[in-house]
Amino acid sequence: MRILIETPAPGEEDEVIIRCSELDEELLHLINLLKKGKTRITGYSDKGIRQLLPKEIYYFEAVDNKVFACCEKDVFEVRQKLYELEETFERGDFKRISKSVIVNIAFIQYISPMLGSRLEATLMNGEKVIISRQYVPGLKKKLGLSEG
Repeated sequence: MRILIETPAPGEEDEVIIRCSELDEELLHLINLLKKGKTRITGYSDKGIRQLLPKEIYYFEAVDNKVFACCEKDVFEVRQKLYELEETFERGDFKRISKSVIVNIAFIQYISPMLGSRLEATLMNGEKVIISRQYVPGLKKKLGLSEG
């Protein structure tokens, strides 16, 4: 495989051209990452409105019919539904871990077992989120920990 990187002329738009004999799963994943690379989520807080990059968001949580993006230190309300966020980021680092939480697996520091076949994830900022037992197999697969 040959990779060619060119700098566009002033005023030209960035462009990615993929020339391949077969569009496999890995290439589709790369294309999806490129598409979502500039995806931003609008977050609302008492300080104002802010554009959030997915890499800033530790997890999304639904509480009382509202959805929040929880970052390292700040929390923002977002206007999307949890299922919409799940669809938007399904090919990235986000994974649903309960009916009300989607976590960014890049921020998981530890996973510990709990009673009732549930798990607890400790995030890089020290927060803990519960992984419901029905979502454990999917998370393990996303993390590459399952045989299936």
